[in-house]
Amino acid sequence: MPDIFYVVRMFRVDLILTGLLYLTCLSVAKITVAAPAPFFSCTDYHCDEGQTVHLSDRQWQSVRDLFQEPAASPEQEREQIRSAIAMLESAVGGITGTWRDLGKNAAGAGQPGQLDCISESKNTTTYLRLLETDGLLKWHSVEPREVRTLLVFSHWSAVIKERSSGERYVVDSWFLDNGEPPYIQTLADWKSRRRFDSGQKNLGNQ
Repeated sequence: MPDIFYVVRMFRVDLILTGLLYLTCLSVAKITVAAPAPFFSCTDYHCDEGQTVHLSDRQWQSVRDLFQEPAASPEQEREQIRSAIAMLESAVGGITGTWRDLGKNAAGAGQPGQLDCISESKNTTTYLRLLETDGLLKWHSVEPREVRTLLVFSHWSAVIKERSSGERYVVDSWFLDNGEPPYIQTLADWKSRRRFDSGQKNLGNQ
């Protein structure tokens, strides 16, 4: 007859090993979430040129981690969105060379990696749709881009809509360098060229 204390000890060892294996599997699963399918990213003015981008599973998991704690309000989710767009701009910029992109059109047309508002708004819309497709947006949906015009100058931006109120917001990356959190502002305020919220980094003229 086996020693009862031996059996108990072995049972405890089995429980510990099983627990460690379970935690290891969870850790591995966390860093092996499949990245989105390859997508097109603009790399110059007017999006005349671009590149197909393949994000790694690890890069996408870093984005998903920003939403690990579900947003308690639309305002909180908009801050998560700002961080996610900044992270995606940096990741994609390292692949396509748009890490050189400066706020507004600072570097000028034809400079490697410099984007205008057309390309910025298209890329930002692409990133927003990646977030939406992965189920990361609880409070917002992605809308078509919007444009505002002053004399002969047109300015484009990506747009999201708050599900509960129906309010639409621009997500405007053009004013800032690559990898900086974009401005978010109500579409109505943006259309009227109101200054961005002073609480958002790098407040600039619109």
